[in-house]
Amino acid sequence: MKTIVIVAAHKPYRMPEDPCYLPLHVGAEGKASIGFRRDCEGENISAKNPHYCELTGLYWAWKNTQSDALGLCHYRRYFARRGLGGKFARILCGREIEALLEKDDILLPSKRHYWIETTESQYVHAHHAQDLALTRQILSERCPQALPAWDAVMKRTSGHRFNMFIMKRELADAYCAWLFPVLFELEARLDLSLYSAYDARVFGFVGERLLDVWLLYRGYRGRDIPYVFLEKQNWLKKGAAFLKRKLAAARK
Repeated sequence: MKTIVIVAAHKPYRMPEDPCYLPLHVGAEGKASIGFRRDCEGENISAKNPHYCELTGLYWAWKNTQSDALGLCHYRRYFARRGLGGKFARILCGREIEALLEKDDILLPSKRHYWIETTESQYVHAHHAQDLALTRQILSERCPQALPAWDAVMKRTSGHRFNMFIMKRELADAYCAWLFPVLFELEARLDLSLYSAYDARVFGFVGERLLDVWLLYRGYRGRDIPYVFLEKQNWLKKGAAFLKRKLAAARK
């Protein structure tokens, strides 16, 4: 089995040596080389990277690679194997990924839990409500069969995030063929002129939510796999930002 896991990166960084991992410079259009493959080669949407984030790398891989399995992770975040006591042991190697894919067609990062928020309310407090409203409208027009899945996912208090997955290739291709037309239509309808640079990454953020919608709509379960973030996260800063968003929403 040939497995390709794209490692989306925008700067030089240490990379796994396992040949299943393909470091990819995302948003490479008009930028100097950082020594990795570039998402501006072949058929691509590299110039859209400020709005699509790592999904420009997924689009490039979909259109320009051939493999038996295709995945996406990030230069600081990988699927991982846990050791004794649940501690991080190491990044999954290609042999382990392929063994998992013999049992499950789809590998997903462990769910993020919001506990006191739904997928919808968390997004609205962090970004713009119209992003979700327009996406639902587009689904109602293009794929009304997916609306029950959309509504169910929006009510969940957990979900798969980061646009991370590894799938057998026919499923990855089917997902991309469904995902990108929805996002392109959303792009055509949204006016980003008043969005901050952060909120303008909207199509990457919405894409994260659409993964679970597609899985539920198509009846796929997948297997949740632990993931590791290679750098320390500032949970105090994250918590403060969360409370700030909640207070802002309460004042509306």
